Amino acid sequence: MRLTVIGTGYVGAVHAACMADIGHEVLGVDTDAERIAALTSGRPPFCEPGLSEMLMKGVDTGRLRFTTSLTEAARFGDTHFICVGTPQHPDSGAADVSHVDAAVDGLAPYLHDSGYARVLVVGKSTVPVGTADRLAARLHAAAPGAEVAWNPEFLREGCAVQDTLRPERIVAGMHSEQAEARLRKIYAPLLDAGTPFIGTDPATAELVKLASNSFLATKISFINAMAEICDATGADVLTLAEAMGRDSRIGPRFLAPGLGFGGSCLPKDIRAFTARAEELGRGDSVAFLRHVDEINARQRSRTVDLAQQLVGGSFADRSVAVLGAAFKPGCDDIRDSPALAVADAVRRRGAQVRVHDPEAVDNARAAYPALQFVLDVAKACEQADVVLHLTEWPQYRELDAAALAAVVRTPVIVDARNTLDPAAWRSAGWTLRALGRPRLG
Repeated sequence: MRLTVIGTGYVGAVHAACMADIGHEVLGVDTDAERIAALTSGRPPFCEPGLSEMLMKGVDTGRLRFTTSLTEAARFGDTHFICVGTPQHPDSGAADVSHVDAAVDGLAPYLHDSGYARVLVVGKSTVPVGTADRLAARLHAAAPGAEVAWNPEFLREGCAVQDTLRPERIVAGMHSEQAEARLRKIYAPLLDAGTPFIGTDPATAELVKLASNSFLATKISFINAMAEICDATGADVLTLAEAMGRDSRIGPRFLAPGLGFGGSCLPKDIRAFTARAEELGRGDSVAFLRHVDEINARQRSRTVDLAQQLVGGSFADRSVAVLGAAFKPGCDDIRDSPALAVADAVRRRGAQVRVHDPEAVDNARAAYPALQFVLDVAKACEQADVVLHLTEWPQYRELDAAALAAVVRTPVIVDARNTLDPAAWRSAGWTLRALGRPRLG
């Protein structure tokens, strides 16, 4: 089948490459000519394992091309995936859907003369519930033969290729049997491999993404709230999380206490969901999400406060090493990064801060020019009064604690991700502290 993917950011680039990999002819479309040139040469504008190789494979086989022309896109195929971003609106917590509107409005005038009698526009962007039906009415006025469906993505950065090719489920919302049949045909290789297909209406499909992310954020903030109780009582939050997770009704995933969530999805999605619920007159139903957001933000300030306590109560004339800048391991994404939020807060309190990250240094330096960034862990830790472990890269778990103790001024580390081996660090002479684990002090 011939598909277009409009928007070649994170979701779009992954979707285009994966659809070509399963056998479709795919045309990626974007207004950014520089990005189009990079993708054509197999260079994604972000770090994602396996994506560059898949892009090159698609381009080399001829199944994957890129363009800046919506006219070409309209004539290329009869199914168009909308994969543009929906960032948080600068004046509120609501989602900014202007890029989605612009993509549909830009494509619509060319659909009438595309040569296809029945066109399907499929949204993958995360949008407020009701967006698909609003766009359908808007699109129908310009292209009566066009239909809108919603097919949300459930990608995890660092695992996006795997999540696309071996998803846990495919959710699609549409109003016609023809639209469902076409989507089932597009995803046939995945469905044949056993992936469940959940067909529903567009509003439910939109809600699945928002409700799922809200639930995951709630689970993370719940265990971090328990970490606060553990700090007040002397209990150990890791043991608590393990015991809770062995209950099959709860499960262990997303019960990892620490610095909390960041990135481009969970924070903005719970705020956008809250804003939309209030527009619908149902704000009370999701009011708890504001507390979820507050608990998450509090983990950052609690980490800063703990570090300040460990350097004697003031960051003035103190040197702080930060391990991690990306919001999670396996990517170079720094959007709403808890690590960088903590690093910058420490700097603003007077410390000299050096930051290391295996992948995200360039992005972080551009966004936080006041911080110092280094490419070597030992250099970051040189003469440090405290080390802050803020992104759980596997490289940091493998550090030689004894060797690192020899370069710092004071062997004190805050494990804000609860992934380091306390016994190994203590035996190397370190004081290791973590939120919710006071007995490690």
